[in-house]
Amino acid sequence: MQTVQFDAADRVTATRAGLAGVVAALTVHGLFGDPHATLLVVISTVALVLDAVDGHVARRTDSVTAFGARFDMEVDAFLIAVLSVHVAPHLGWWVLAIGAMRYGYVAAGRLLPWLRRPVPPRHWAKVVAAIQGIVLTVAASRLLPDAVAQVALAAALMLLVESFGNDVWWQWRHSHDPADADPAGLAARPVAPAGVITVAAAVLLWFALAPPRVADGLAPGDFARIPVEGLALVGLALALPTRGRRIAAVGLGIVAAVLAVLRALGLGFDLYLDRPFHVLGDWSYLPKGLEVVRNTEGGATAVLLLAGAVALTLGLLTLLPWAALRVTRSAAEHRRGSVRAIVALGSVWVLAAVFGGPAGQVAAAGSAGLVVDTVDQVRADYADRGTFQDEIEADEYAHTPPAQLLAGLRGKDVLVVWVESYGRVALEGSSFAPGIVDVLEQGDRDLTTAGYQSRSAFLTSPTFGAGSWLAHATLQSGLWVDSEQRYAQLLDSDRMSLTDAFGRAGWRTTFTVPANTRDWPEGAAYYGFDQMYDSRNVGYQGPEFGYASMPDQYTLDHFRRTELAGTDRRPVMAEIDLISSHHPWAPLPESVPWSEVGDGSVFEGMPERGEQAVDGDQDPATAQRLYGESIEYTWRTLVSWLVAYPDPDRVLIVAGDHQPHSFVSGDDPGHDVPVTVIAQDSEVMHRIADWHWQRGLHPAPDAPVWPMDAIRDRLFRSFGSDGG
Repeated sequence: MQTVQFDAADRVTATRAGLAGVVAALTVHGLFGDPHATLLVVISTVALVLDAVDGHVARRTDSVTAFGARFDMEVDAFLIAVLSVHVAPHLGWWVLAIGAMRYGYVAAGRLLPWLRRPVPPRHWAKVVAAIQGIVLTVAASRLLPDAVAQVALAAALMLLVESFGNDVWWQWRHSHDPADADPAGLAARPVAPAGVITVAAAVLLWFALAPPRVADGLAPGDFARIPVEGLALVGLALALPTRGRRIAAVGLGIVAAVLAVLRALGLGFDLYLDRPFHVLGDWSYLPKGLEVVRNTEGGATAVLLLAGAVALTLGLLTLLPWAALRVTRSAAEHRRGSVRAIVALGSVWVLAAVFGGPAGQVAAAGSAGLVVDTVDQVRADYADRGTFQDEIEADEYAHTPPAQLLAGLRGKDVLVVWVESYGRVALEGSSFAPGIVDVLEQGDRDLTTAGYQSRSAFLTSPTFGAGSWLAHATLQSGLWVDSEQRYAQLLDSDRMSLTDAFGRAGWRTTFTVPANTRDWPEGAAYYGFDQMYDSRNVGYQGPEFGYASMPDQYTLDHFRRTELAGTDRRPVMAEIDLISSHHPWAPLPESVPWSEVGDGSVFEGMPERGEQAVDGDQDPATAQRLYGESIEYTWRTLVSWLVAYPDPDRVLIVAGDHQPHSFVSGDDPGHDVPVTVIAQDSEVMHRIADWHWQRGLHPAPDAPVWPMDAIRDRLFRSFGSDGG
């Protein structure tokens, strides 16, 4: 192996590499908490300045080497990649293409050998690389308006494409040159110092093993912990023969990669869903999450995000086993030094564990703990299948004729209306609550004038931030459906849902789910509705509004025209999803007279006139305001619809499905959501008098709180033959 000495210029580059590592740690922390933007920009700026210094030092000391040039280039590429990850969530995921360009080029070279041919050095290529770092750092500083920053980044990306395209074109033209030809006048591919590679492998493995368990979150200080798993690996390398050492290293590397993926998923679930990731049942969230990204950010962004996730996973599965092999081989070759290192670090680990307190954080066993937690969780989830099956079968109303269960609602249209992300935080303890409360109080006055009565309380939802279908299933089935595993198990059962009960008792049953873009056979099989309306079959000819495929006003008007028109019809039981208040809560539609709704083309131009969505992690204040305005819009629309089209034989149950994301609802806001019953018939209110819900659309902080799975059975009791 070629030996390379670290000279003064290389030490400057190594300093830049360390600064890039700090920027990477700040970026990772920013994805799940405080982005430390100012500190990140300062460190990035220092690293960019040093980029000019190392080349100058190399030329002044006459120490320009192939290794130094390669080392400098890789540090540049890493810093650019990290900065693109930091900037992308705010300015657009397409920015990741800047950071991925170098690595995509290298990956392509694995498939096309001619792309590995050295190219002549070009000063313009160095200028373009410097431009990427400068533009990304300026964009990270948020000093420029978003539109200007996006234009600058787009220009930088075009320059980068031109630069790489120039190299690729040169390599293609010389692809048939003799294999040993060196038309560029370059040395053979440089080999980095063995010690540098080993240190890099050890740092990579350390970073993978050191973080705490999933539920404990992530902070930069976590990477200063001493992972006992790493010490054990080095110990095995010293004790096992070569074959056993390699097997142990590859095994630990694969486990470390899998745990890194689980940590990332766990942090995301904890942040957005306020619960841990479950290995047995939660994989189905990934395509659903990708679909949300596609609907809110566009198909290209979704594809880029998926490609990045796959590339990162494959990279971890490749790099971490390699790093473990490199570290164990070096340990075996340098036994005396390895023993000293294990004794020293092991002693520190033991002392930190014994003394505990702040010092105890140094003694890390997070990876081992995560393995134990995951195994325990899998066992618990497996056992829960039997528990939940018993709950499914234990239905006291399973053999009661539905006509008796719903006698008190005979002849009435019953609408279960879900208001997306309508949580308790919308009514209290937030900056946007006063505006929403004003809309509800005005709605009370308008509904009272139109002859309606209402009662309100709170329900505790089984989900948080997302997963509306879990709330829907919980209310409909009378079971606590708080996981994908339970949800799939419920849909595969014959447990009587509200929709099923109404259908058996003679109601026409429909679902209006404007967020759906494809068939839903499993839902149709379980709920048993007669008709399902989704984004494809409601005749909507207007624009989309962010995630929402259509405004709530169109959803309600279409339902009225298709299901409530005419007198010679069966009563209707419907579940209606109102999704204008779905994240990212912008742009919002403008209300139009009900007579002008038509096919929805009246809404053309509104998304362009409306306020655009923001990244809630980067700009929570604006996200909170937009959320509040979306809830106000939905409630104004619903009240206006009820006033415009009154019906004494209509009963509504209006509920939120879950609290909004944590950057809107704050830390530990709970899972409570408002619920309201609205009707003109006073007999309906008489039958639910023993619920002790409060009058009006606005439940006060001391209003009753029920678990969401209590609704089905309470409806059966209150409106059954013996109810009232």
